[in-house]
Amino acid sequence: MTQEQTRSEAAARRARAVVEAGGVTEALGARTLGAREDLTLSEALVLGLLRQGVRTFVSVLGHGSTEVGEVLRIYQAAGALGTFGVRSEIEASHAASALRWVTGEKAAVVTSIGPGALQALAAALVPASDCLGVYYLFGDETTEDEGPNMQQVPKAEQHLFLRMAAALGEAYALHTPAALPTALRRGSLVVDHPHRPGPFFLLLPMNTQGELLRAFPLEELPDGRLPPLPAAADQGAYDEAVAALGAARRVVVKVGGGARQAGGEILELLELCGGVAVTSPLASGTIPFGHERNMLVGGSKGTLPGNFAMEEADLLVALGSRFVCQSDCSRTGYPKVRRVININADPRSALHYGRTIALWGEVAATLRTLSERLGAAGRRGHCAEEWLTLCAAKRREWGELCRARYDHPTLVDPVWGRAVLTQPAAIKIVTDWAREKDAVTFFDAGDVQANGFQIVEDDRPGRTYTETGASYMGFAASALLASGFARRPFYGVALTGDGSFTMSPQILIDGAAHGARGALVLLDNRRMAAISGLQQAQYGVDFATWDHLSVDYVAWANAVEGVLGLQGGHDPESLRGALERARAHPGLSLIHVPVYYGPDPLGGMGVYGRWNVGPWVEATQRLRHDIAL
Repeated sequence: MTQEQTRSEAAARRARAVVEAGGVTEALGARTLGAREDLTLSEALVLGLLRQGVRTFVSVLGHGSTEVGEVLRIYQAAGALGTFGVRSEIEASHAASALRWVTGEKAAVVTSIGPGALQALAAALVPASDCLGVYYLFGDETTEDEGPNMQQVPKAEQHLFLRMAAALGEAYALHTPAALPTALRRGSLVVDHPHRPGPFFLLLPMNTQGELLRAFPLEELPDGRLPPLPAAADQGAYDEAVAALGAARRVVVKVGGGARQAGGEILELLELCGGVAVTSPLASGTIPFGHERNMLVGGSKGTLPGNFAMEEADLLVALGSRFVCQSDCSRTGYPKVRRVININADPRSALHYGRTIALWGEVAATLRTLSERLGAAGRRGHCAEEWLTLCAAKRREWGELCRARYDHPTLVDPVWGRAVLTQPAAIKIVTDWAREKDAVTFFDAGDVQANGFQIVEDDRPGRTYTETGASYMGFAASALLASGFARRPFYGVALTGDGSFTMSPQILIDGAAHGARGALVLLDNRRMAAISGLQQAQYGVDFATWDHLSVDYVAWANAVEGVLGLQGGHDPESLRGALERARAHPGLSLIHVPVYYGPDPLGGMGVYGRWNVGPWVEATQRLRHDIAL
């Protein structure tokens, strides 16, 4: 028996022990795994990730990751984990991010060295921006420097991939195999951070992956359990916040992504202070769409009521927000605010604005304490009913604007040469249908996304996932792959444009290969409409953002075994019928929907805020400094 066969048999024995005991920790307790074992770095890494609950590995294996791949093969054969080989590292990253976002399940993205790692690194902008804990295992150049390794950065310096990865998140190079417990402990602090998780990059030199760790102490592998952050400490800040709320006349509460699990606490605060809420796209459903104090999305795109509340408020309560440029109109969104109460688990975000009362702590717990203090003080903002009345009028105006678009679902489009559905009408039909079917909806970047977060009517979190953090084209399509390996099954609907889809079309193959369940609704206007519209608004003409090529997306989908390609038609009834046929299909479907692009205002939801881009820069920046918040 060769040395490799002996090691494989030992690895298979350990894999069976993990499965039979129900986990690494349990196997150690039952002594079916030895306290010390002889095993390779790659196997110790896999055991360490299993102990932290990582059971899904999305991979594009190459010469830089064959040793890790062999360990994954052995452990998958025993039933300890699932490995899903895909055709793009970008897709792998998006699918792992979507899995964590929707189900909470952790995954690791496995790549080779060089271009593959760079692709995954680029896509890691999504978990970095949207606070999603994902592991990345990158092959790396050898440690003995025998000469340039193929696909490494061609420069005579050490750890160049490590430096690139560390610029985006946190990273560790396993140059010394015995340092694995430290690497995994640092990884758990990032991937399982209770309030600001993100990507963690483990770089695996090709020559250390198979290095034998003799009598390695498995108990050193950390389990990744971290304590939550408590409510903010007092130090007089609560009393100051209560006084500010009592003196305010027009309170707006901005609900960021970090407040998604604090819906009940937010509603209690709104009632006590007489305020209204404005949400970020990430927080859709935190407050039910129909609630009278929900003024919907605000920001550079925003909505009429959301942007009105931001423009007219005199006090801002910011909850779990990163203040992305489009979320607060490039820091000009609150021109009349004189005081800010900022509740955030991240101290830097808590002190983003000037004139701030910062409450650094877990959002829901801090809100409960603040509401107790506010209720005990009997303080309520002046003219609270007047403020709600003004905002309610804008909410009704927005409802009328939406209804006008939904009541006129088709417009004649010069490219298609006939009447086709508008994006507002198509998105409303799809999202209403998805809510009725309890499907999970993903929005891709661009015009589809911008119109989408103005339209969705979520009654709870978890219905809609809008990747506005990095606005990564192709995310929604790739996210459907997560439905194929989630232990908590879900039916996914990806709303994407023709530009975004053609950046990540491999979902058609990988989705079929791995049993994805969902519908990819492709809204086709033969252009990158968000940028065409921006160019026309700024310069009066669009450039290099469209073409006249006709693509048969339905034939493309039907060319892949197991995928159902459908025409969504040109009217609401046809689209609803296509959605029903897609839902009845046991796998992945693509629904092609031609949509209108043009100057008719009924073709879009409109823009209501400011943005620090292009020719608007000078005026926006001047206003920002005039506001001086």
